[in-house]
Amino acid sequence: MTQPEGQCVLAVDVGGTTIKGAVVGEDGRRRHTLTAPSRADDDPVKAVRSLCLQLLDDALDLGATPAAIGVVTPGLVDETNGVVRYAANLRFRNVPLRALVGDDLGLPVAVGHDARAAGVAEAVAGAARGLDNFLLLPLGTGIAAAVVVHGEPVPGATGSAGEVGHMPVHPGGEPCSCGQRGCLEVYASAGGLARRYARLGGTPGSDSRAIADAVATDPVAAAVWNDATQALGIALATLTLTLDPARIVLGGGLADAGELFFDPVRDALRAALAWRTPPPVLRSAFGPQAAQIGAAVLARRLAGLSVPDGWGAPEPGEG
Repeated sequence: MTQPEGQCVLAVDVGGTTIKGAVVGEDGRRRHTLTAPSRADDDPVKAVRSLCLQLLDDALDLGATPAAIGVVTPGLVDETNGVVRYAANLRFRNVPLRALVGDDLGLPVAVGHDARAAGVAEAVAGAARGLDNFLLLPLGTGIAAAVVVHGEPVPGATGSAGEVGHMPVHPGGEPCSCGQRGCLEVYASAGGLARRYARLGGTPGSDSRAIADAVATDPVAAAVWNDATQALGIALATLTLTLDPARIVLGGGLADAGELFFDPVRDALRAALAWRTPPPVLRSAFGPQAAQIGAAVLARRLAGLSVPDGWGAPEPGEG
């Protein structure tokens, strides 16, 4: 391990399948990373706390003293009080994450929503740099959106703004884990795509990358891929008509497929906006690291450390 220079922060992104932690240096570079499954333990809160403690120990082994830690999760997040009210994929309900991690580590703790944190990263140094109004949708285990208006992520009245994964795109469609039917993330999240592919006769255990690779030769892969891109295009049209973003940024596993994914999504969006020009749809600059870098930004701000424009920008090949 290489010793970080200056004041580092800890950054933790709690996802539906993995928890990703990093020691982030003064220059925005990740000096050390740590990953653990989020579902391996019967107590997912315990898994998060355990990783945070290990990350602190690793930072101290580097010879660094972290100034703060940022922890971001999906779901309904009360960022003011540091409580995760509800996160279906994590089985979180009213988890006082700030208090728990703060007591464990003895550090200031910034708790945030993973998609909104990813939006912060893209605005500071990514695909939305310099924009005051944009949307970011990371397409992972589930789907949420960072809705950035006048330069600030919008949390909403109850902290649940951007839960677009549960937007009904097929009323009466396939069931979602949230209890509704026809939700966007059933069709267009990486997790939903894999589940539909297996259920409709595709190879069990295939992830979104394997399904993308099979689109040209496998009719089941082609069908679920078409369903995903069409559903997402319809959802983006609704969001565009509601919010009029200057740009839409897409991240996550599906976005890694490049034009195979972006071309049909743009086509579906354009077809649903017959009377107006759609906003540009671009790939996230940070890719799967966006929420983690956003968590680092939240931690630095909480600690009173500067976050200059371009801080943490991905190096070539990182996004």
